[in-house]
Amino acid sequence: MSNWISISLLVLVFAAADLPKATLVPSKVPENSGSSLEGQSIPVLPVMLAGDAPQATGSKQAPASKSATLTEESKLALIRYVSGEFAKAVKPIPAGKEGFVIYTDKPLNLEYLDRVVASHGAAINTGDPSQITKLEFREHTIIVDVNGGGRPKSHWWEHIQVGIGEPYPQTSTQVTSENQGPPGIQPGMGGTLYIQFPKAIPDLTPDDLKKILSPFLNFGGEHSAAVQWIDTLPPEMKKAITERHAILGMDREEVVAAMGKPDHKVRERDAEGYDTEDWIYGHPPDKTIFVHFRGEKVSSIKQYPE
Repeated sequence: MSNWISISLLVLVFAAADLPKATLVPSKVPENSGSSLEGQSIPVLPVMLAGDAPQATGSKQAPASKSATLTEESKLALIRYVSGEFAKAVKPIPAGKEGFVIYTDKPLNLEYLDRVVASHGAAINTGDPSQITKLEFREHTIIVDVNGGGRPKSHWWEHIQVGIGEPYPQTSTQVTSENQGPPGIQPGMGGTLYIQFPKAIPDLTPDDLKKILSPFLNFGGEHSAAVQWIDTLPPEMKKAITERHAILGMDREEVVAAMGKPDHKVRERDAEGYDTEDWIYGHPPDKTIFVHFRGEKVSSIKQYPE
């Protein structure tokens, strides 16, 4: 008799193995079941795997997060689309190299701004036409020079010139950190704004940076003169400027209109006696564009990596 009972139980075990798992694990544990396991099914999979399921679902729903810090590609976009932009001042910008600090995590302190302007004078007054002439990036700060900035630029390390070879023709190289600004704007005679972030500079778009600067500068409607100038250019130049890239034959003013000011410039004199200049946008090994001038016109454009 006991053998028949053992055989019957064995048959039931094999039959249960062929049933769908849903029939083995109830969808809801009966209430008032107490601490007894009688009548309940025990999950075959380990509890740790069951706990992983909601975590995986959550990871699918989370959107792709933006980079926490400013990328080289975004930095290049800020230089291309903000440096060189025209605006109208909506508040005075103090003179002097100390400029004024904009704290991104605090409201603008207008009382303190008035005191700084009274102490140092206003390099740019409310309503004055303005232009972003340089962007500089530090660990927690973006330095924005307006109309040449309030910081003198005559540092020996910004102008290095080496002459090689005698007699003429002579090859010479001069490296500068960035364009000194458009004609008529003197470095050190404008104003400087220091945008201070509580942590590392986040990944910003050009519109984000303009929004941060909006308490001081209004970028809307200040391109009418530039637009009129662009309309006078040949169609291929106008198209390239609109699409924000340089083409062969552009002069320096047209390249600035298309791409903004470069990160660096390298000046040379080649073996034939021509003055050449490379405008470098970006930082290798990240995406970097080299715009090469021979004389006054662009003679070649290279991008790395291609």
